[in-house]
Parts: sequence; structure tokens; C-alpha cells
Amino acid sequence: MRVLPASLGRSFNGLWFGTGAANLGDGMALFVLPLLALAVDASPGGVAAVTTALTLAWPIFGLHAGWIVDRVDRRALLSGVNLVRALVLAGLTAGHLTGTLSLPLLLAAAVLLGVGETLVDTALTSTIPSVVEPAGRGRANARIEATINVTNQLVGPPLAGLLAGLTLAMATGVSAGLYVLAVAGIAAMTLRRPPVGALPEEGGPRAAGSGGVVAGFLHLWRQPVVRAITLFTAAMNVVWAAATALLVVYAVRPGPLGLTAAQYGLLLTAMAVGGLLASMVVERLRRRFGVTTLLIADAVGTVLLVAPVAFDAPVWAVAAGAVVAGAGSSIWRILVATIRQNLSPPELLGRIYSASRVLSWGVIPVSAALAGVGAELFDVRTVFAVATGLALLILAVFVPFARRTDLSAAMEADQEHRALA
Repeated sequence: MRVLPASLGRSFNGLWFGTGAANLGDGMALFVLPLLALAVDASPGGVAAVTTALTLAWPIFGLHAGWIVDRVDRRALLSGVNLVRALVLAGLTAGHLTGTLSLPLLLAAAVLLGVGETLVDTALTSTIPSVVEPAGRGRANARIEATINVTNQLVGPPLAGLLAGLTLAMATGVSAGLYVLAVAGIAAMTLRRPPVGALPEEGGPRAAGSGGVVAGFLHLWRQPVVRAITLFTAAMNVVWAAATALLVVYAVRPGPLGLTAAQYGLLLTAMAVGGLLASMVVERLRRRFGVTTLLIADAVGTVLLVAPVAFDAPVWAVAAGAVVAGAGSSIWRILVATIRQNLSPPELLGRIYSASRVLSWGVIPVSAALAGVGAELFDVRTVFAVATGLALLILAVFVPFARRTDLSAAMEADQEHRALA
């Protein structure tokens, strides 16, 4: 008789529900903000500026987000930020209905939503160890990853598109309501310990969580496994940024693949489905093949993301590579999140996560811009060929690292009972 895994508990279920509601709101908001820019007659540069404003927060505010998360009650922070995001979307709704919406207001809203994302994402991954025992963190991270894939990528954009077809105000209004709904799930959480990193009482000993904005970065750099995995993630994100920036140019007519916009949308959906399916079976795959094999497989998936375009492969090969890459990306994020949680002091986890995001995501806008310059100077396939060479180099370096490092032990480590290097 098959034994079902034990429940992860009421507190995790509340966090899980809040994550789903908030990420559905995220997926809808990210889809509808550029449409609102078009509605106020913004130029193409203005529309691009809205998208840029949404992504500026990580490189500029990321380290501060981790510092904030480590010094406050994370449940209160998650609730408060989601309520602020709800108010921002409600304000955009009112502005659109009254005809007072403008591009500067949209840009301000985009910046606030981006800052909110850094705080919520950092608090989310930092809260899991406070509501889930070490043995259950792999399953917890897998459920969170699957939920994000479904709500943010698969359901959010098409739902926003459906509602925007009726009225943009309905799309922004529903998104605001989802952020409020997320607060209900967060309210069900009970942390296993007092808020980590809270400020010490006056005259008392200095708390570990009050070590400053860069404390997480310093710990990340001194912890060899977390440092190495963060740098490998950043290197692979260079390849992903180039693919994300230029795949549409190669795939959509008049590009070589000759896809319609709808067919290209299906290609991206297939990639997201690959990530969703992988997140649902990652624990079984880990028990069967081990952490090292799965992370190496993701590095291979990064090669398959760009190599079919570099070699002018048919559309089925490009699609297959994208699906494998999407699956590997989900597996990588789940396993790496668990490793980082288990090898990080709880009072620094928010800052360590945000430092890893600043490093690994900070390369994305620069890499995308360089890919665009390369495509202008040469052509798209040349950029993908260079990206393929880089992906193969990363794979060649990562394989020996993964084989000599006990990554399975890192997955199972309990920070409360293990001394760290």
C-alpha cells in the first residue's frame, strides 16, 4: 500500500495559499501594466519603460529587501506588502475609470510593485524554514514552485487577457482583490520561533540579524556551496537572458521558424508546463537519481535551450529544448532553494537570499542588452551560437564541481544541528 506524505501543516498551507493568490495577482498585473501604458497613448519607449521599471528593484533594492526581511515579523511584512500592492492596483483601476491615469503614475506604480516583489519573494523563501521542518522543505519548495508556475505563468496572463478584453479596470481590480485574498492565507501562519533577526532590546546583546545590509552577502561568499551555486546560477542566467531576449525574433514570422504570435505563446506555455510537471515529481526524481544528477541535467537543459537555434534546427527541436530547459529550471530552483535554506543561519536567510538574487538576476538586463547589440551587429543565430558555447563551458565546469561536492548532504542538512564552514 502506498503511503501518502504527511501534511506540511496548517502554517505552510496558509503560506501556500497566500503564495498562490499573490502570484496570480502578479501574473495578471505584469500582463496588464503594458496594456495600460498603451491605453494612455505611451510611445513604444514608454511601454518599455514600464517593463523596465518593474525589473529595477532587484539590482537596486534587493540587498535592502533582505535586510528588512531579517529585522521584522515576516508574517506582518507579507501581509502589509500585499495590502500595499492591492492599494496600488486599486489606484490604477480608479485612474483608468476616471481618465486620470498617466504614464508617470504607471511608472511609479511599476516601481512600487517591483519593490513589493523583492520583499515578498525574499520573505517567502525565508519563512519556509520557520513553518516546515527540515525533512519537509524539499516538498514545500516543490509545492511553492509548482504553484508559482501555475498561477504566475499559466493562469495569470491568459486570465488577465480575458478580463482586459472586457475592460482593463476589471483586470487590475481582480489583481488587487487577489493581493487582499493572499493576506487571509498569511494570517493562518504560526511561526515556529519568534521573528528571526528582530532588533535587540535597548542595552541588550547585539542580535545576529542586525549585522547590516551586506551581512548576507558576506555569509553567502564565505559559504562555499551556496557561493558556487549562486555563481553558476548567474552564469546560466546569462544564457537564459540572451534566449529570452531574442527567441521571439527567431521564432515569430518573419523569423526563420515562421510561427504566429499564438503559436509562439503555445511554445512558451509548453516551457511553463515542463516546469510545472518537473516541480510535481522533483522529490521522486531526487530519491531515484540524486541531487547531483538532477542539477547536472539542468545544466544540460540550458544547453538545449539555445543549441537548436544555433544549429538551425526544426521547430520541434526548438520546442523540445525549451520544454526540457523549463523542466530543468524548476528543478534547479527547488533544489537550490532547499540547499540555501539548510546551509544558512535563519537570522541571515533573508539577506542571503536577496544577495543571491542580486548576483544571479543582476546579470539579466545587461546580458539581454548585450544579446540585442550582438544581434544588431551580426545576427540572431550568431548570438545563440555564442550562448551555446557559454552553456557548454558552464556544463564542463559544473560537472566536476557537482561530483566532488556532497550536494545530497546539503539538501538534508539541518542548520540547527550542523556547524557550517
